[in-house]
Amino acid sequence: MASERRFVAENIRRVLLKEYLMKEVSRAGFGGLDVQRTPMGTRVALTTERPGLIIGPRGRTIKTLTSVIEERFGFENPQIEVIEVENANLNAQIMAEKLAFSLEKGWHFRRAGHSTVRRIMDDGAMGCHIIVAGKLSGQRHRTEKFKSGFIKFCGEPKIEFMAKGYAVAKLKQGIVGVTVEIMTPKAKLPADITVKNKTEIAELYPEIYSRIEAGAAAPAAEAVVAEPVEDIKIEEGEQ
Repeated sequence: MASERRFVAENIRRVLLKEYLMKEVSRAGFGGLDVQRTPMGTRVALTTERPGLIIGPRGRTIKTLTSVIEERFGFENPQIEVIEVENANLNAQIMAEKLAFSLEKGWHFRRAGHSTVRRIMDDGAMGCHIIVAGKLSGQRHRTEKFKSGFIKFCGEPKIEFMAKGYAVAKLKQGIVGVTVEIMTPKAKLPADITVKNKTEIAELYPEIYSRIEAGAAAPAAEAVVAEPVEDIKIEEGEQ
């Protein structure tokens, strides 16, 4: 198999595994999945809100998941590691599923959207962007957006600091897609600068601080003087 096809097949297998785990551990609050190959086999890091439901009594549930991952999806010697979410309100995938569940319970989409944004921002997020798309209030497809704080739509800050989650709400009028993007509280944008005081400068850069206190100027760059080029005389017949 060509390398391109192998990469595509591997990504498809991981997407199918993610969809399966999202459905199986929905009650525990699916927060993300990370699959890594190791010399001992395959490490499957499963982030969840309630890890006890995934482990199960005497580890029965996690053993069943391990066997399914190995037999159905073909991962060699999978080792499932369950990680508990520190703050569920700052996990984009968990909040997307909760918003979809609220819509399925009958909440109005505006009430559910604004409530989710307020909940995320109150827990310290720098920004939040929610997109709800589908048949919201009629037979025509609509898209409603709810946002607050700082949001990045492109570039390196979006890749590094914007976490994205997606869920689906099954309503009577049809399927409604829910997308939640959260800018983490630890995000540092390129425009953010910090002015340090004298104490911090003295601790970080003692040599520079001592020279500043002594009043010594920075050494000037040595001037580069080009040597004069001797005139070259061209005699007749040497052209």
